[in-house]
Amino acid sequence: MKTYFKKYTRYLDYPLLFVYIALTLFGLVMIYSASMAWSVNYYDDAPNRFYIQQLMNLAFAFPAFAVASIFPYKHFGKKWMMKLVLAVIFIGLVLVHLIGYEAGGARSWIDLGFANIQPSEVAKVGIIFYLAGVFSNKYKKGNINNLNESIAPPVIILTLVLLAVFLEPDLGSMMIIGAVGLSVMAASGISIKFFAKMAGWVAVGCAVFIIPIMLFASDIIFTEKRLGRLDAFFNPFSDELGFGLQIVNGYLAIGSGGLSGLGLGQSIQKLGYLPEPHTDFIMSVIAEELGVLGVIFVLGGLAFIVLRGLSIAMTTKDPLARTLAAGIASMIGIQTFVNLGGLTGLIPLTGVTLPFISYGGTSVILLSLAMGVLMNVSMVHKFEKSKK
Repeated sequence: MKTYFKKYTRYLDYPLLFVYIALTLFGLVMIYSASMAWSVNYYDDAPNRFYIQQLMNLAFAFPAFAVASIFPYKHFGKKWMMKLVLAVIFIGLVLVHLIGYEAGGARSWIDLGFANIQPSEVAKVGIIFYLAGVFSNKYKKGNINNLNESIAPPVIILTLVLLAVFLEPDLGSMMIIGAVGLSVMAASGISIKFFAKMAGWVAVGCAVFIIPIMLFASDIIFTEKRLGRLDAFFNPFSDELGFGLQIVNGYLAIGSGGLSGLGLGQSIQKLGYLPEPHTDFIMSVIAEELGVLGVIFVLGGLAFIVLRGLSIAMTTKDPLARTLAAGIASMIGIQTFVNLGGLTGLIPLTGVTLPFISYGGTSVILLSLAMGVLMNVSMVHKFEKSKK
């Protein structure tokens, strides 16, 4: 292990490390700014309640990043690792239906006593590790386009994961997991013909399970809150004090920020007008307080991570490195789009956090773990380039 550490840490990806730390620390500052009034008014607690909790989350996230950075990514191609990842995913997704509690209209959380965990976030990262391992092994064996042996089993696994998340129901996470799964498959070396078939299989598999559930349990899936979010998507100003409240006040926050914003800590919408501004609508507060410049900083950092990951995926010759890098980069990019699409009205609200910026323990810890894996892939990639 010492030899491995010395061998690869010389090739640490400093730009990637700097952007990751900069985004998480910036997010910590903005969580404090966005949540002060909310903590006092709605929780009757100290204004630094969420800041302290996120600080504790980062106390686990940074070590997770560090450990994953020195953990050889090639272990993700081994059978024992793939079995372990699948076990963790499905144990969490089963337990959340048995002992989980509801928050925001979905039974998505498990209370461990000392902390809360969101199994769908674990599945989001875990499915990348599993699919990357499976498809890279099939690619090396030369039978990746074998429909029955190489494609059907992982597609069935992905469909079951999507179904379990749908039943919570957490439609935002389900959408992200499905898109990320297809992204890993697209980078795996499968031919376009088989990829199209695979995407069709996922769609048909989901339809077979989901359509009957929607027909016979529509009152569970299509709750008043979800239908309200759909109405707010089409016309948020028709109910600006009800379901459109968050979107309308998000617009007001974004519109009042201008180029440089009102100043850090000076947001008006966070003072009770914008519900839970420290979570999925934190970008609205950033736009209001720091203006276009603050938004560019966040989007620039996230875009750098995504492009760095895709660049590694396109230039490495290791199929496992390619699928891991593509999957992690796609996850961050897709989740960013879903978050920003919701608050700007491009897509319906789904309650998805902004990577590295929004408040959330499970999210920032799992994202940091994924970033650590990407860092390890980058270091090995740079080492192999240096040998040439």
